[in-house]
Parts: sequence; structure tokens; C-alpha cells
Amino acid sequence: MSFTSIAFFLFLGIVLCVYYLIPGNRQWLVLLIASYIFYLSAGVFAAVFLLFPTAVTWRGALAICRIREGSSGEPAGKAGTVNTAAGKAGAGTASARKVLLAVLFLNLGVLAVLKYTNFVLGNINFLFHLDIPLMRVWLPLGISYYTFMAIGYLLDVYWGRVQAEESFWKAALFLSFFPHIVQGPIGRYGKLGPQFDAPHPFRFRCLRSGAIRIVWGMFKMMLAAGWAGVYRAAIFADPDAYAGINIFGVLLYSVELYGNFSGGIDIAIGVAELFGITLDENFRQPYFAVSVSDFWRRWHMSLGGWMKDYVLYPLTLSRWMNRFGKTCKKAFGRKKGRLIPICLSSIIVFFLVGLWHGASWGFIGWGLYNGILIAISNLLTDQYASWKKRLQIRDNSFGWRIFMMARTFALMNLSWYFDCVRTPGEALHMIRNSLTHFSPAQFLLISSGKTGTAYTPTALAILCVCVLVIFCVSVLQERGLKIRETMSAWPMSAQYGLCFLLLLCTLCLSPMASGGGFIYAQF
Repeated sequence: MSFTSIAFFLFLGIVLCVYYLIPGNRQWLVLLIASYIFYLSAGVFAAVFLLFPTAVTWRGALAICRIREGSSGEPAGKAGTVNTAAGKAGAGTASARKVLLAVLFLNLGVLAVLKYTNFVLGNINFLFHLDIPLMRVWLPLGISYYTFMAIGYLLDVYWGRVQAEESFWKAALFLSFFPHIVQGPIGRYGKLGPQFDAPHPFRFRCLRSGAIRIVWGMFKMMLAAGWAGVYRAAIFADPDAYAGINIFGVLLYSVELYGNFSGGIDIAIGVAELFGITLDENFRQPYFAVSVSDFWRRWHMSLGGWMKDYVLYPLTLSRWMNRFGKTCKKAFGRKKGRLIPICLSSIIVFFLVGLWHGASWGFIGWGLYNGILIAISNLLTDQYASWKKRLQIRDNSFGWRIFMMARTFALMNLSWYFDCVRTPGEALHMIRNSLTHFSPAQFLLISSGKTGTAYTPTALAILCVCVLVIFCVSVLQERGLKIRETMSAWPMSAQYGLCFLLLLCTLCLSPMASGGGFIYAQF
């Protein structure tokens, strides 16, 4: 059930009516039932695969909590609160660690089998000239998202940050909440658990604010990303025929990926807000980043935060990394020796980020590309400072900021070449075309796959206007302006008029007849 389909909005309307008509202490139950109805629309087996990690994680978290209580003699606290005594007494016990490792193995095992088996078998066939048949694999909707949420919840319980949820059904709601299960953001139980427990009386401002966010997300996803995807797909499908606009192909992919992903997140956050639930933000003007590290602090922020808290910090503080750091300090000096383990941790984290995105060497290479760039930047921090001092460059100067933004944008777009094609050779071929050919008129040759008719300059004009609108809004947000709060001070007629106009343009001018799908839906 697509977020941009008529069926979804009919479903949403019914759920909202029931949600606000029943007592507040039963509202979470409406959300749970609605979430599983939504998920069942993707298939019965999808729901089975969702129930398995839910049950395993719920039981595992309770077992860890019981072990802690047995060690400390302290009773369990309420869901979503920190039991400090239990955390001190039992977080590191051998029994709790065994439960933790067993549940992590089961959750990651299901994800690994479904997502990476064919990748491993294919590489074995290639290396050893075998002919092992590949599995027929179907990925449940949003499996990587709810697996990461389950792992995060389990680790938070193990570390004593939150108390295990006693109710299986409330734990099930946390992992299945339908606005964020398709493509995030990756939620934390400590923030969402108390919100599901609390009653949410009807508030018109939540309805208005959520609706504005949904319309904005539909505009970005259906109109901007929709038209960018039409042209990008044509260019990448036949890069030699459109050699003169290969460079525009990757720029269009930047628009498509950002519009589709951030637009989908806007819809998810807006839908949750209709119910009085606040989800984490996932984007903060990423194309205004001044470094690759800054880009990843702005792009897919919930994934970056998850990787930082549950992979990077534990890895950096691990015993073997500390031993490696001591060896580096002896070999390279105190300063460099301290940085090298951090750089290695960053590379490992981005290797995992690439693997999380997909089971292919292209994604792995893309992840390593980002990790290595960040590692190099960290190692050259002193050199960068020295060069800027010699050239009398001020970090806060407008010209330097524009240069850094352009440099970061170019580095990220270079990685998108490899994200859009099947092999590195094809990516290098397109890069060569981008450097040696330039003929913007070839845009007018791109045609519809169904009718064979060329798109008119009007389609290009629509795309340019969409990009300009998104850019202007992003500039205002980067300057600290809160758009929806500003709009709330406008007359109601102006608010409704602008939203209606934006929605009308989206529905009438979008090339996506059915609203299309989310690029990240099967992650």
C-alpha cells in the first residue's frame, strides 16, 4: 500500500476516526491493529517475518531484565525509563551477555539469510567456477529497518538505558508502527515507547501541521523525484545515446534520491504527527554540507545516529581497538596514533552502511568510498588548518563555505555514478562521457517508454521549478526559519490555499500515475 495511493489515504482516514473516538488508553491498540493491516497488504509472509524478530527480541529483552533484577534485587521500572540500579548490577553478567548474543544472532541471521545468501553464493560460483543454484529470495518490506530497531532496543535494555517492555503487543507496535516501517526513520524505543503509552487527545494543530508535511513530501516525491527519475532512467539506460548529458544523469539522480527518500520521510513524519506521535528527523539540508562527514550528519540522520551509538562507539572503545591504538601511538606518535583507530572504525562503519544498503560489491565500494574519504579528512586535519592559515582563509567566510559545499557536492555525486549502474566499468564509462561530451539539447530526445513520444520542454521546466522551490525552502531552513511554524501565523485561507495549490500541481503534473514507490522500501 503506497503512501501516495488513494487506498492508503482512505485507510488513514478510517484509522484516524477510530483513533480519536476511543479512550486514550486504548489508542495504542488501534495503531497496532492498523500497522499489521498495513503490513499484511504486503503479504502474509511479510507479517510472519516481522512477528519472529518481535517475539525473539521481546523475550530476550525481558530475560536480560530479569537477570539484572535477580542480581540487584531492584524491581523493574516502567517501560521507557532507565533502571540505573539494574544497569549497574547486571548489565555485564555472563548470562545477560549470552541472551544478548543469542537474540542478536537470530535477528541478524534472518536478515543475512534473506538479504545476502545469493550474494555469497554468486561470489563463490564466480571464484571457484561452480554452479550452485541461487535461492528464490523475497525481502519482507522494511526488514533492515525493523531489524535495526529491534537490535537498538535490545542493546538499550542490555546497557540499562531503558527497561524492557512487559507487554508483547506494545513491543510489537514499536517495531511495526506503519508510518516508519517502510523506510524509516529508525526509531528508538526510549523516545517512542512513552509516546505510544500516552493518550493523545484530538488537536487540530497536529492535524494541520501533519497535513502540511504530507503535502510537502508528496510534492518532493511525486513531482520533483518523479520527473528527475524519468530523465535519469533514460540517460543511465543508454549512456552512449545520451553521452552529451551523462553528467546531468548523475545530477538528476541526486534530485531523485533526495526527493524520493526525504519526501517519503516527510510523509511518514506527517502521518505520525496526525496521531500526535513525533518521529525523528532524517534530513537536514544535506546538499549544503561542507564535508563528507557533515553530509552524513545531515543525510539519513537516524541511520547515522544508530551506527554511531551501536557500532562506532562500542567498536572504538573495544579492547582490541584500544590495543591497536596503543600500537599506533608507538609507531606514529601520540596524535596520529590516536586518530588511526578512529579512522579505521569509520571505514568499518561505512563498510557496514554500504552492506546495509544492498548485497552487491557496488554498495560495498560506495560505503568504503565514503569511509575512506572521512578517514583521509580526519588524518589531514592539521594540514588543512595549516594551508588555510597560509592562504588566510577564514572558515566562516561566504566564499570558502560555497567552495566547500561545491566540493562536497561533487564528491557525493561522484559516488552516485557507481550507485546507479551494475558495474564499476559502466560508471567509469559514464564519467568519461561526462568529461568529454556536452550536449544539453539531447534532453529533448528523451521519450516515454510507453508511447515513444518525446517529452516537451514543459516537462523540463516543471523539473527546474521543482528544484528551485526545494532549494529556496532549504535555504530558508538552513537559516533557521521553521516553515510550518511561520505558516501557522498566516490566515487559514492562505495556508489552505497554498497547500491545495501544491497538492493540485503534484497530482496533475506528476509523471507517476500510481504515485510510485520508495527507493528504500525493500531495504
